[in-house]
Amino acid sequence: QVQLVESGGGLVQPGGSLRLSCAASGFNINARAMSWHRQTPGKQRELLAAIDAGHGKKYSDSVKGRFAITRDSTKTTTTTVYLQMDNLKLEDTGVYYCGSYDSATWLTRINSWGQGTAVTVSS
Repeated sequence: QVQLVESGGGLVQPGGSLRLSCAASGFNINARAMSWHRQTPGKQRELLAAIDAGHGKKYSDSVKGRFAITRDSTKTTTTTVYLQMDNLKLEDTGVYYCGSYDSATWLTRINSWGQGTAVTVSS
């Protein structure tokens, strides 16, 4: 079983930056792909960025060039996944969730979710 705990959300002005963290632990956590998603009222949860076990990355078009996903896998039983968010826009407001996949790539399903951290972009 995998446990995910997000942190780092808050209120930021347009054009500002935030860094989200996801503390992940559980079976084979360093061998799992990880991802960040965003959910806003009335919309489906949107995949923003994913990182595989080999640190390969992908981004949605909505955040490419503004967000960066990284992971710290130096510990054997835990990993921390970060989402650096720059040049934030009003439409980036939402609840951000961390997810872990069944395997080393994002070609499998997500098997665990964190509780979410809220980001509000407002002037």
